[in-house]
Amino acid sequence: MRSVRTIDVIYFGLVLRLKLPVNGCDKIENMFQRIYFDNSATTRVDPAVIEAMMAFLTEDFGNASSIHYFGQRARAAVDKARHQVAGLINSRPNEVIFTSGGTESNNLAIRGLIEARTHSSGNDNSRIHVITSAIEHSAVKEVLDDLTSTAPAHSNINFEVTYLPVYENGIVRIDDVKAAITEDTVLISIMMANNEIGTLQPVEEIGKLVRDLRKDGQKIWFHTDAVQAAGKVAVDVEAIGCDLLSLSGHKIHAPKGVGALYFRRGTRLHAQNIGGRQERGIRGGTESVPNIVALGKAAELAKAELTKSSDLLCLRLKFENEVGEKVSDLVFNGERDSRLPNIANISFLGVEGEGLLINLDMQGIAVSTGSACSSGSLEPSPVIRALGHGDDVARNAIRFSFGKYNTADEIDRLLEVLPNAVETLRKLSPRSKSISN
Repeated sequence: MRSVRTIDVIYFGLVLRLKLPVNGCDKIENMFQRIYFDNSATTRVDPAVIEAMMAFLTEDFGNASSIHYFGQRARAAVDKARHQVAGLINSRPNEVIFTSGGTESNNLAIRGLIEARTHSSGNDNSRIHVITSAIEHSAVKEVLDDLTSTAPAHSNINFEVTYLPVYENGIVRIDDVKAAITEDTVLISIMMANNEIGTLQPVEEIGKLVRDLRKDGQKIWFHTDAVQAAGKVAVDVEAIGCDLLSLSGHKIHAPKGVGALYFRRGTRLHAQNIGGRQERGIRGGTESVPNIVALGKAAELAKAELTKSSDLLCLRLKFENEVGEKVSDLVFNGERDSRLPNIANISFLGVEGEGLLINLDMQGIAVSTGSACSSGSLEPSPVIRALGHGDDVARNAIRFSFGKYNTADEIDRLLEVLPNAVETLRKLSPRSKSISN
């Protein structure tokens, strides 16, 4: 009689108890092994981060604004975290404001600066011009859209936004930035790295341009969304020359619900959270001490582990090189070199991205069709369309984003599953005929 082993498999909330020959169990377990390749959406919290924050959920639970022992323990922890975050981006600690995440940081940076600018001018006929790119995160684009639509409702402010193209390689050209600047330009907001295709933008060149303009007397500021870049490439606010920079904890192995905004000394912001003097009066509300401690520890680890970004690059190159050999009719979206080490964005022609995502998920592999913040949208990715591709290529796009817990064996598993998934879906798709012809 053959040896039989019983294994429990949890799949979509159901517990399946299977009795299988011993030599078949390993194969079945591998089939149901969950592999996570969506680290640009969020990351697993580092155990060291959990350990650091636990005491502030239990023993050291004080309010950081209180003056007694418990409050001062919390205040010391917040101050330490501020130094740790400053260390990651090479800023002064008092230039770091804690927020609830990247979205709030972007809102505070953009809306806060523009409102401070219009309030200080004392002129209801102000002209405000902002320059951004066509591939910014929705937490930048939608803030600007909202300002554009609401500004005329409460004043005579003329608010204008210029969206710069990124061309086929997904990178803003510095000459376009220069050409877009007018005497009314108040803010340039260009992300450091794109969240869907990973392309790195020329932020240091933009920072130098802004500094030179300021020397000539123009009142202009520079904000960059570094949410995806932090922990993957060096982020140095002095080298960049930015006035404002946004960070998010859950992209660097801290919990969701915490982030930070760097704002250079001398930059004025109008507070968006009113109701307290926390964070130097820029962001009212009781500090989430456990989350802030977690962000501080994650920032410290991200700085120490930055040299390991080469490991992520090795995983990405292994995947990109081998998938090109195993699957035909691919479009690699965006510049292949000037890009974050952990993001590969590929359009599999003739295959709907959503269908491929579901197919891979059913085989235990998590990927993304684009920004998690745009999940549920029926529109093709505006980032892929901004590269000059049509709607079909945009709908065919899949983002693979690797993290420090991924392994080469997991890449092998992906390369084993992916070609069959693409082939199966192409056979089912009427569009595949046009590709083969």
